[in-house]
Amino acid sequence: MSAEPKIVTSDFYDLEALLDEDDRALLHRVRAFMDEKVQPIINDYWTRGKTPLELIPGLAELGIAGTQYSGYGCPGRSPLTDGMIAMELSRGDPSISTFMGVHGGLAMGTIYLCGSDAQKERWLPAMARMELIGAFGLTEPDAGSDVARGLRTTARRDGDTWVLNGQKKWIGNASFADLIMIWARDEETERVLGFVVEKDTPGFTAVDLEDKIALRAVQNALITLEDVRVPEENRLQEANSFRDTANVLRMTRAGVAWSAVGCSRGAYEHALRYAMDRTQFGKPIVEFQLVQDLLVRMLSNITASAALCARLSQLQGENRMTDEHASMAKAFSTVRMRETVGWARELMGGNGILLENNVGRFVADAEAIYSYEGTREVNTLIVGRAVTGKSAIV
Repeated sequence: MSAEPKIVTSDFYDLEALLDEDDRALLHRVRAFMDEKVQPIINDYWTRGKTPLELIPGLAELGIAGTQYSGYGCPGRSPLTDGMIAMELSRGDPSISTFMGVHGGLAMGTIYLCGSDAQKERWLPAMARMELIGAFGLTEPDAGSDVARGLRTTARRDGDTWVLNGQKKWIGNASFADLIMIWARDEETERVLGFVVEKDTPGFTAVDLEDKIALRAVQNALITLEDVRVPEENRLQEANSFRDTANVLRMTRAGVAWSAVGCSRGAYEHALRYAMDRTQFGKPIVEFQLVQDLLVRMLSNITASAALCARLSQLQGENRMTDEHASMAKAFSTVRMRETVGWARELMGGNGILLENNVGRFVADAEAIYSYEGTREVNTLIVGRAVTGKSAIV
């Protein structure tokens, strides 16, 4: 029987040592939850294209929803801890990491950054306990990378209510969420405003998108808003332009970079275990030079990306993180992720495409992480604008 690999967690530079003892203990609890509760069931849910909602009570017990937000019942931990938790979730399964990123990052972050104190008190404590699940509606059928200018969903003031019309696409959690953050353009002022639409509001429908090839355990929906009436008290009081939307995205883009590291780690660790056990030509394939070369390439990508993300989180904790900082980390980490999961599948040969060996799931899921929260091209141009002082986006 083969010996266990010495470095199964893939934290080659011991970045966990940057966390204090309490945060490391939390990270290890998240890892244990993913290994013990998620790993045995996730392939079944991934195949069926369903979110394992039965896991929500266990995730709630971990106390990781809205990790870096302070007050209002939120954990109030550091951006570094928040990022490493996103990585650990994705190491177990990128769909679960995305589900939590939408709920605890985008939805809770929208309320935290753009809501009044009363609105934060109203919604955040229950969302931190995961008694209310959130979704984030920005992307539209015809507005992805150009959503800042191409947003077509409208909001019209009518007395003490707002009337919303339009569509949103690729909205994770939307078909079962209790609270959906909707961004819309004010018909009168052209300003981009934020609204909290509650589940079962008349005129609101969310239909799950079928036949995805990535993040299948996240249910993404097409939202249709037909004369949806939202009270003024549900308009986010500090959301007055797309700049406020961008503040949310800057924060969550750092989490996506960490998730890319986690996706890489998950594929690498499965490939490493496979190489230790798989015998060809009379010995475990881990003893062959070309296999070790692939393993080192993967581990180097993971280590470089994780170190980049760790520094990004430190800058975020010092309130020094900029759009270009977050964009560089997201673009770099997702490119390296794509390489890494591909090498993991290559190492496993034909067995790498079997879901039972897990790596194929990471290969597929990497395609979604590569594209959402800003494509590589758009994030590259954000960094390029900072480097040159010239915008080449349009």
